[in-house]
Amino acid sequence: MDYTTIKKTSQTTAWKSFVVDVSLVIIVFSLGIFFGLYIRNKQLIHRQIVSQARAHFHSIVLTRRWNAGFEGVYVEKKDGIESNPYLENPDVEARDGRIFTMKNPALMTREISELATFDSLFSFHITSLNPINPGNAPDDFEREALSSFERGEGNEVFGKFSKKDKTCFRYIAPLYTENSCLHCHAKQGYKIGDIRGGISLSFDVSQVEKEMKKTNFILLLLIIVNISSLLSIIYFFVFRLNRKLRKAHSEIERLATTDDLTGLYNRRYFFGQLRDNLNISKRYKHPLGCILLDIDFFKKVNDTFGHDAGDKVLSETAAAIRAACRETDIVGRYGGEEIVVLLPETDGHGSYVVAEKIRVKVEGLQFSSVDGRSFVITISAGVAVLNPEDITDQEDYGQLIKSADIALYHAKEHGRNRVAVFSDIKKGGDDS
Repeated sequence: MDYTTIKKTSQTTAWKSFVVDVSLVIIVFSLGIFFGLYIRNKQLIHRQIVSQARAHFHSIVLTRRWNAGFEGVYVEKKDGIESNPYLENPDVEARDGRIFTMKNPALMTREISELATFDSLFSFHITSLNPINPGNAPDDFEREALSSFERGEGNEVFGKFSKKDKTCFRYIAPLYTENSCLHCHAKQGYKIGDIRGGISLSFDVSQVEKEMKKTNFILLLLIIVNISSLLSIIYFFVFRLNRKLRKAHSEIERLATTDDLTGLYNRRYFFGQLRDNLNISKRYKHPLGCILLDIDFFKKVNDTFGHDAGDKVLSETAAAIRAACRETDIVGRYGGEEIVVLLPETDGHGSYVVAEKIRVKVEGLQFSSVDGRSFVITISAGVAVLNPEDITDQEDYGQLIKSADIALYHAKEHGRNRVAVFSDIKKGGDDS
C-alpha cells in the first residue's frame, strides 16, 4: 500500500470517527432530553393524580365535619331509607307523625360513595382497625396503611393497582378524633387527636395511563424525527465540508509537490519518491531506472524567440514526456530545463527504450513564437539503472542521479539529441 493510499485511508477513518462521535453525542443528548421529559411528564401526571385524591379526601372530611357539627342530620324516612342499625335511637317522630332517621357522618360518607361509584366518578370507603360497623373493616391496603399511621409513619399512603383490565389509583389518609366524634366513639376509648380510622379513595386512571403512553409515543417519535433530521443535516454539512477540505488539501498538496510551470513534480517531492523507491528496490531486489533529460540549446530558444516561447517549450515538452511514460513512473522537474524520470522495476534495456521513446516524441513536437516563427527542439538523455546485484545498504540515492547526469553529459558531448546509458560508458562503449 503506497503513501497516498495510506493517507486517504487515514483521512477517511478520521472523518468516519468524527461523524460517529458527533452522531453518538446527538443521539445520547436527544435521548437524554426524551427521558428527562418522560420522567418529568410522569411526575407531573402523578402529582396531579395525588392532588386530585387529596382534594376528594378533604372534600369528604369537610362534608363529614359539617354533618358532625350538627351531631348528625335527620332525613324523612321514606321508602328505601333504612335506619342506621349501629346507632342508638336513630329515629324520631315528628308531631305530624312523620318518621325521621339520623344520617350520621359515617353513614352519609358511605351513601355519597355509593352515588359516586354509580356515576363512575370514584369511590371511597371509611374504615378503621376497630370499626363499629363490620362494613367498615379494612382490606389489606387499608389495614397496612392504618397500621403505619398509628406507628407515626406518614399521614398518607397511595399507589396504583391493576384491577382486571383497568388501572386504579388508591389513596388513604387518617381521620383524627374531634370533639364531635366522641358522641359515638367515646365508648371505644378514643380521645381527641387519636387516629380512629381513615378514608380511602379509589378511582380509575386507565384513560390517563393511555393518554400518557400516547403522549410518550408522540414524544419519542418527535425525538426520532429530530435525531434523524439533525443527523441528516450534519451528514450533509460534514460531507460538503469534507469535500471542500479534500479539494483544498489536494490543491495544497499539488502546490507543495508540483512545479507551477510544467505541472511535473518538484525537486523536493521527487527526491522523497526517489528515497522511497530506493528502499523498495533494496528490500525486494528490483531494478530501479532513472533518466535525466535536458533540452538542447534551450538558452538559444529563450534568446531567439523570447522567454514566453521558452516557457511554452518547457510546458509542452514536460507534457510530452509525461505522456510517454507509464502511470507508475515518476516525472519531476530537476532544475532549469532539466527533467528527471524515475522508472520503478525497470532494467537497463527498459529504461533505454523509454528514454528513446521520449526523445523521438519530443523531436516531433512543433513550436511557434509569438511572431509566428516555427521551430523544433531536441533533447538529450542520460540513463542510469540500479540493478538488484548492485544494491547495498550503503547505496546512496544521489549516486543514481549522479550516474544519470554523467550519461547525460556524455550524450551532449557526442552530438546531442541522443540517449546515453551509464553502464555502456563504464564499459568504454558508445550508445546508439
